[in-house]
Amino acid sequence: MHRVEGIWDLTMSTPVGRLTAAVELRRRDGALTGTARAADEEVPLTDVVLDGDRLTWRQSVTKPLRLNLAFAVTVDGDTLTGTSRAGRLPSAKVTGERRTDPSGPGGPASRQPEGASQGWGSE
Repeated sequence: MHRVEGIWDLTMSTPVGRLTAAVELRRRDGALTGTARAADEEVPLTDVVLDGDRLTWRQSVTKPLRLNLAFAVTVDGDTLTGTSRAGRLPSAKVTGERRTDPSGPGGPASRQPEGASQGWGSE
């Protein structure tokens, strides 16, 4: 089984631009749980499932607008790739890297790739 616990810095390529978020995955009582952080919002992950190297989860956000997101990614070591989907909107490409030092520059959930907007919506 792949180990996915840790903090992941995600970049989503959407029709409104590149968005970033940090997802923290942890194991509690044998089950995967987690939270996602972007801009001024922190939301719980639901239906977190790891099947081989395929990781899926759902989350609801309210900023900049209310969306129910479904993620499906493939984990390969400290990187992941896949898609995010919000209802009938087009899928967004998702890439991510696991932080090797969660207490590093910018704190646990603030690092973002150059040229990307922080948050679920573009600024």
